[in-house]
Amino acid sequence: MQTHDRLIALGGTYNLRDLGGYTTVDGGMTRWRSILRSDALHGLSKADIDILMGYRLTTVIDLRNAAEIAAEANPFSAWPGVHYVNISLFSALAPVEMMADASTDFDMGERYCHAIDGCQEAIAGVLGAIAEAPTGLVLFHCTAGKDRTGLIAAFLLAIAGVDEAAIVEDYALTERLSGLLLARLRERALARGTNPRLIDIVLGSEPHNMQKAFDHLREKHGGLSSYLATLGLSQQAREQLATRLKET
Repeated sequence: MQTHDRLIALGGTYNLRDLGGYTTVDGGMTRWRSILRSDALHGLSKADIDILMGYRLTTVIDLRNAAEIAAEANPFSAWPGVHYVNISLFSALAPVEMMADASTDFDMGERYCHAIDGCQEAIAGVLGAIAEAPTGLVLFHCTAGKDRTGLIAAFLLAIAGVDEAAIVEDYALTERLSGLLLARLRERALARGTNPRLIDIVLGSEPHNMQKAFDHLREKHGGLSSYLATLGLSQQAREQLATRLKET
């Protein structure tokens, strides 16, 4: 039986992870090397890109805003054989150095709830783009691969039938696996004069942040299925997402 590592160690990324290998509530498993989540890709070398292409990468979905892309260009925006999509998910989930004026009472879990309520068109666009992606590996990412990426990963795993506790744990992995990335982002934010306490809050991936998002989905939107219907995501698209991510 082939084994895989959840964290894919490339020289140009810090938080590139596979959504495969999670048990689903019906006793199945999510498929390895089908959907990847990541931090920004601008640091990828040609060797890194060759590895991803070797996994049959066909689609890259960039969740960053125009300023982020201008500062750190995506190497796949014009890469032969790769369909590149940019959908800016939620500017208020942008990197910590762009939040220098935020209050130290900032609550990342609340920000996820605001994204669920206020970014429905963009969320639907991302999920739809993954559902309609050509056969092959899909990779979606933002800058740190934690917040915007974390929300999309949570939706995908939930659609595939992964238990909520496991999804929360997947979210929390950033803090355990991406120390070098978080240290670099912290240094950049400090250089911009961001309050150190705010940095710690924004760069953290405490489980209660994602748990608050799930609770909000239930309490305000009647659960995931109802929310997806509100987004206008068709049953066919949901089935396509589940099929893409689940082992047969």
